[in-house]
Amino acid sequence: MSSEQVQQIVQQMGGAIGANSGLGGTLKFDFGEPGSVFIDGKSTPNTVSDGAGKNADCTISLALETFEKMVKGELDGTSAFMQGKLKVAGDMGLAMKLGPILQKARG
Repeated sequence: MSSEQVQQIVQQMGGAIGANSGLGGTLKFDFGEPGSVFIDGKSTPNTVSDGAGKNADCTISLALETFEKMVKGELDGTSAFMQGKLKVAGDMGLAMKLGPILQKARG
């Protein structure tokens, strides 16, 4: 079970991506101890859920604090990656499609 903060992200992201995120794959944000968020961009409509025990085409490992800065627009994904604040495993192309999704999450 994920933390309250991660559950809030699941709800927020679910509303932001809508029926079609444009991902065309599965993506997981792994926050470590607090939990993870799984975006299924293959399902119709797309879904966002708790990522516990799920494998994704692309897994992005980062701290909740880093994720929050990215959503707020205070830090872009490329900078976070170059600074070692996030790690990408799997399909790097999916990670590159995240920008518009994070913008939608900003509201």
